Amino acid sequence: MANQVIMPKLGMAMVEGTVIAWKKKAGDTVKKGEGIVDISSEKIEMEVESPGDGVLLRILVPEGSVVPYGTVLGSVGGPGELAEEALAVESSPAAVAAQGESAAAILAAEPAVDAPREPAFAQAGRDGIKISPVARKMADEAGLDVSQITGTGPQGRITKEDVELMLRERGGLPAGKAAEAATGQADTVAVRAVSAASTGGPASTPDASLQADAQSIERIPVTGMRKVIAERMQASLQQSAQLTMTMHADVTALLKLRESLSQESQRRYQVKLSVTDLIARATVLALMEHKQMNSAFLGSHIEQYGAVHLGMAVALEKGLVVPVIRHAEQKTLVQLAQAIKAASERARLNQLAPEEMKGSTFTISNLGNFGVESFTPVLNPPEAGILGVGAAKAVPAFVGEELVRQQLLPLSLTFDHRVLDGAPAAAFLACIKRHLEEAYSLLL
Repeated sequence: MANQVIMPKLGMAMVEGTVIAWKKKAGDTVKKGEGIVDISSEKIEMEVESPGDGVLLRILVPEGSVVPYGTVLGSVGGPGELAEEALAVESSPAAVAAQGESAAAILAAEPAVDAPREPAFAQAGRDGIKISPVARKMADEAGLDVSQITGTGPQGRITKEDVELMLRERGGLPAGKAAEAATGQADTVAVRAVSAASTGGPASTPDASLQADAQSIERIPVTGMRKVIAERMQASLQQSAQLTMTMHADVTALLKLRESLSQESQRRYQVKLSVTDLIARATVLALMEHKQMNSAFLGSHIEQYGAVHLGMAVALEKGLVVPVIRHAEQKTLVQLAQAIKAASERARLNQLAPEEMKGSTFTISNLGNFGVESFTPVLNPPEAGILGVGAAKAVPAFVGEELVRQQLLPLSLTFDHRVLDGAPAAAFLACIKRHLEEAYSLLL
């Protein structure tokens, strides 16, 4: 009997997932436990393994599609098993309708988070041609005869990309129509997504001079992690009153303290203290002294938190994640360093659960390792503040009448002016600076 390949639920809050890429084609031999399809949900990406030995009989959900968890993505079985039935099921409107009803039932049982997208299944339509719903809509909008389009999807189905190719061959995509046809669907046009992220509106037709050199253009779908980051950063800038202020902290003594403590902390606790750990400790102490910054603007009211759940931004190859160190105010310097190291390693191995990236009350983003001197961080909503950290730089400075060498660390605080004003925000940043310059305060 064939085994179904199911869209898994990655965390309690997951509603839908994206099919990133199929590693196998229909008819390929697979082994139980072998990765056959990559999927993602918000900032989590993972590989779905084959449920058994055999061949990949069918692929029901094409790459780029967004479907509810629990959706059947495909099936694996013995060679020849259910081959004819697989094709029949794929092209059966009744089966597709049943799949949609199943997906709707799954969503109905879950609390609404965002409006779910309609599953982008390919199906045989009114003319017997297998074509995805978004491709059908785009073709109808443009007045194309779908029988003249060559399908490149599984079993020859027509995809959105096939329609776009036909439109380009006939003089380019009609302004707005093709992009609007894809609105809310799984395989949103990358050009439209980028334009919407920057302007908040539908995309315009790409400049003709760019399209003239179309062979050199790589089209990258905005899905998974990149899509979440784009949506949240745009929303952050549109829905808050952000202001950034900067200071420099003299971390000469701090770097000496770190050097003297690192060997012992490595020996006793198997963790080497980093500058980030010390900055995190200083930030936590400052948040406990200035609780107005440890807040969130929630429309009708402001929530001020007694606990510090510290978000630590971690750069990955495909984007950015922010694991959360919960109750950071209860941790010693070494315990905080251990938690940050463990969370960062799990992030880089793509092992974080969605719950581990939610509920932060303040975030730190350190780009000093990349040589960045200073930058303007964007709020992680609904938090009231985020600290940006640049690279420390040795500079000459006068202390009284004496010229000395100092290591200055640039600090950039972005805060929500709806929650607090410039003076209390400056006092908070000055508190971080004081703790960094009075390095031994971090041990108390």
